[in-house]
Amino acid sequence: MKAVSCIREEKNQFKIDQYENLLKDNATDFNQLSKIVGLISNEVRFKLVWLINEDRFCVCDLADILQMSVPAISQHLRKLKDVGIVETYRDKQTIYYSITSEQQNIVDHILDLVSDKIAIN
Repeated sequence: MKAVSCIREEKNQFKIDQYENLLKDNATDFNQLSKIVGLISNEVRFKLVWLINEDRFCVCDLADILQMSVPAISQHLRKLKDVGIVETYRDKQTIYYSITSEQQNIVDHILDLVSDKIAIN
């Protein structure tokens, strides 16, 4: 099969420069968002983010719901915490997880993609 090359009638250097500069100017945001999306693309972490966004859970609750070990859930939560998606708070002896306020908007947009398919009674 022969490779198809790009053929254009006229190069729009202004347009190319404009978008190249936009990417450079927003490099930090693209980097952060790609890390978040990359982590959430894992099915277990996606489920964890959805659960934590829905209600208050400790690691034991999450392990029971996902039928996984506490250490396995903790490892996933650590990855989410390391990039600032989740944070912890303590209530007496129990540590709960929540979505960070800094990432709540991004998480909401991502979870909107599945919100119509998941119904809570």
